[in-house]
Amino acid sequence: MSDAERGPAQGGTHRWRDWSVGALIAAKAGRSVSLVVPARNEAATVGDVVSRVHDALVDTEALLDEIVVIDSDSTDATYEVAESAGATVHRAADIRPDLGTVAGKGEAMWKSMFVTRGDFVVFMDADLLDWDTHFVPGLLGPLLTQSDVQLVKGFYERPMGSGDAAVPFEGGRVTELVARPLIKLLFPELSWLHQPLAGEWAVRRELFESLSVPTGYAVELAALIDTARGHGVDAIAQVDLGSRSHRHQSLRDLSGMAGQIMAAALERAGLETQAREVERPAVQEVR
Repeated sequence: MSDAERGPAQGGTHRWRDWSVGALIAAKAGRSVSLVVPARNEAATVGDVVSRVHDALVDTEALLDEIVVIDSDSTDATYEVAESAGATVHRAADIRPDLGTVAGKGEAMWKSMFVTRGDFVVFMDADLLDWDTHFVPGLLGPLLTQSDVQLVKGFYERPMGSGDAAVPFEGGRVTELVARPLIKLLFPELSWLHQPLAGEWAVRRELFESLSVPTGYAVELAALIDTARGHGVDAIAQVDLGSRSHRHQSLRDLSGMAGQIMAAALERAGLETQAREVERPAVQEVR
């Protein structure tokens, strides 16, 4: 692996097998970890995500201190399924109603800061199909063992489809067609990151609470850019988590996602856009 592929010296690129769960529990040293799963109409998959992680990393190994699902205006049984599987569930609109509510993934993640307590926060998507619970300790490894690391991104093989119908390396269309080209052009210092839009990532609470947060799908990219600017690229690490599949969205939905990501990137590059996404202020400013 070249230096460019490995990334900055302090953060760098790792593999999930680099740490055992037991070693990470010891490295917590009295600190706490929250798993946050933002979800909207994910009743088909959120129960499996919660129950498997709860069994492996709460009941069997005490790596996680809480699993919290933030239900973002679901119209299906997401709330009930997640709660039955062992999560603490909150509806985004019910968290700090004095601050109002804006539908979106970033909004759910931002509001999770008001109802979780972990010193470290791991985010996972609710629509996972082919995955394993090693995602969580893999993401926590650099945070718990390297004091300079502030944010950790997961990356993985992204097939299109799942099971026997999966086509290797054809997933992640918005990442490959929008996010990575934008980063290469506007923020080349982050071009070593394989999957900047990955929904599986971990962060120190203090850092996330200091960031302004786009309310929609640009939250992951914005967090990377703002962390690099505030703390340097060596505060970021990435971890190879193996393989991951999820339910794929329509091109129409992906178009909207791409637009939000482009707007956030262009604004952070100092370029004005006509469709600026709503951003929440740093949690530290509204506590």
